[in-house]
Amino acid sequence: MKSTFAGLELGTGEFAAQVRSSLERVEDLLISELSSGDDILVEAATHLAKAGGKRFRPMFAILASHFGDRPGCDEVITSATVLEMTHLATLYHDDVMDDAPLRRGALSANARWSNSIAILAGDFLFARASHLVSTLGPEAVRIIADTFAELVTGQMRETVGVSAGGDPIDHYLKVVWEKTGSLIATAGRFGAYTAGADEHTVETLARLGDVVGTAFQVSDDIIDITSVTGESGKTPGTDLREGVHTLPVLLALRGDGEDAARLASLLLDPDTGAALELTDDDAVAEALELLVASDGMAQARRRLDEMAAEAAGLLDTLPAGDAREAFASLVRYTVDRVG
Repeated sequence: MKSTFAGLELGTGEFAAQVRSSLERVEDLLISELSSGDDILVEAATHLAKAGGKRFRPMFAILASHFGDRPGCDEVITSATVLEMTHLATLYHDDVMDDAPLRRGALSANARWSNSIAILAGDFLFARASHLVSTLGPEAVRIIADTFAELVTGQMRETVGVSAGGDPIDHYLKVVWEKTGSLIATAGRFGAYTAGADEHTVETLARLGDVVGTAFQVSDDIIDITSVTGESGKTPGTDLREGVHTLPVLLALRGDGEDAARLASLLLDPDTGAALELTDDDAVAEALELLVASDGMAQARRRLDEMAAEAAGLLDTLPAGDAREAFASLVRYTVDRVG
């Protein structure tokens, strides 16, 4: 029987079994580490970990480790767990900033307890991740510290918004890389590095993480506009309702003609040009219809295709085998999921 995780086809046999075993070890270490604190922290700190999730970043690291001499070794499992802890910590803080009531189908920590508890739980996860990564040596500490700085910079850049005279699309792509691509790039780097891969392979897999992370966010942005309610697990137009302008929207707003002008009248404040939160269902529906038919959407799809082509080119420089095929499956899924 084939194994598929988060759209990633692992194939059959020993390779799939090894990856599954490695993910189970990550899960065990994650819960063990987060349960080792004071009782007052454990319930909140394990709240999101026990809620599930794709464990995409640990899987990326585990797959990358198969290009080294020690795939799935203890150091790989440790680094993969550090990545998931770091990711979960950012979710606690994101939910506070967004005042989100739900996360992974359950009450968010801030909704269940309070903003203060959610922030402290996220801080505890960062602390446990820092403790765990210290066992891998100073180079690993430097890598995760740099990644943490990128994550914070991305969140700050998104919060502040594009500067006067700045390019909104460049701003958007920087935010996407810093908030999403940087941690997946580190997953590729950590997995290969801790498994003993050579420098070229480590750098190639880090770059692959850059590209795949950014491409996944772009595909999510497209799906938010084009999906039918229920197909993607969320209501179409969520970003528009929150006043968030993603790549297809930004490209469409640069267009000419009546449709682009009408779209601008729906999405932008006429006096300041700032993004508006759409609260009217009819306005959301009209904006989605205009976006689906826009040249901006076509341009966004072309950019996604270009990212997939770049990822495929990076994979071509790596040794053939099950891990490369799994990554190739992931790249195809990234494009195919937008329909």
